Amino acid sequence: MSTKIRARKHSLLKTSAVAALTALALTACGGGNSSGREDKTDSTSAAKAGSGSLTVWVDAERVSALTPVVKDYESATGVKVKVVSKSTDKAKDDFIQQASNASGPDVVMGAHDWVGELVKNGIAAPVELGDKSSDFSDVAIKASTYESKNYMLPYAVENLALLRNADLVKEAPKSFDDMIAAGKDSGAEYPFVVQQGKEGDPYHLYPFQTAFGAPVFGTDENGDYDATQLELGKGGDFATWLGSQGKAGNFSTEITGDIASDKFTKGDAAFWLTGPWNVKVAQDAGINLSVDPIASPTDQPAVPFAGVKGFFVNEHSKNKLAATDFLVNYMGTQETQTRLFKSSAVLPALTASADEAASDPVIAGFQKAGEKAVPMPAIPEMGTVFESWGVSQAAIINGKDPAKTWKALVDKVTKAIAK
Repeated sequence: MSTKIRARKHSLLKTSAVAALTALALTACGGGNSSGREDKTDSTSAAKAGSGSLTVWVDAERVSALTPVVKDYESATGVKVKVVSKSTDKAKDDFIQQASNASGPDVVMGAHDWVGELVKNGIAAPVELGDKSSDFSDVAIKASTYESKNYMLPYAVENLALLRNADLVKEAPKSFDDMIAAGKDSGAEYPFVVQQGKEGDPYHLYPFQTAFGAPVFGTDENGDYDATQLELGKGGDFATWLGSQGKAGNFSTEITGDIASDKFTKGDAAFWLTGPWNVKVAQDAGINLSVDPIASPTDQPAVPFAGVKGFFVNEHSKNKLAATDFLVNYMGTQETQTRLFKSSAVLPALTASADEAASDPVIAGFQKAGEKAVPMPAIPEMGTVFESWGVSQAAIINGKDPAKTWKALVDKVTKAIAK
């Protein structure tokens, strides 16, 4: 695929089409059933008034899943939709570059942690969900919200969980210590694996950090992350525990993602802390797989980050009303969200589709493990945290003084954010 996709020129909506689609946008804000049938009827009544086109960027796996809903939308509204397969590695940067020049797609698929950057660049338009927001999981809506406005139509939620080789360990562990003991009793070479690498991996360690009451940021009165409330400083006990686990060999910077996968899929590890993206590799290896909540090292839950995927509307789109109608009344239906789930096997953001998908015990396991999951902070200051966070954790695992190393981390991040 070429590094740049030429943006299509969009026709301006005729006055009558603007009025019709404005009515549709208001209908979207007013609610409707989760299947979207009522909303589609409203769209159909305005089909003759629709004009123009929409260009939608998605990854290759989602193209075929969108074909039926695109045909349905085109038939109902008269608005043509072009779905373009776009590499996830290039989508955000290309979207920022093209949308900033008043071009690019009308809709782009992406991750919720794009939202802060897209809003700051003035290229993400708010997506008004109205009463329909209650049809989605709380974490999906929180992840899609920035500065009290919703900017994304969510479709999937990812979080970590504990994969267990059920042939080696029959029951879910009740605590971190219980997990390590059960793993050792199983006779596996590694009781537990989680990827780290030489620069650490704080994303995978975050559930354990939260169990010690040390989130990254606090939140304001609206529930939004607040960079002025850096709560990493509460992580002293976590740092001490992390150092002890490094000495015990339960965490190792020698364990990369590939090594963790290799050990678990060969039956050499009883437990693997990872996400739904690694389920297929374990199943293909013939592992008798169970998915459990993350075993906590304290009496508090181990709360993972949630990553939410969804669709953004280009602030500079000449068909923003049509784009919003397409997302809210078509992409936000149970039928479509279930179809997207089948293309990725990741828990749907729409609650009805998620409950339907959870008939699969693996999906149900991730759903339970993510019951208290919190969105990965999408605020720009998160990049400053990541620059030093993993390196500091790796140093502690490898024997550096936990208290001094953690304090140095907090001081460095505090200073960087204050600039």
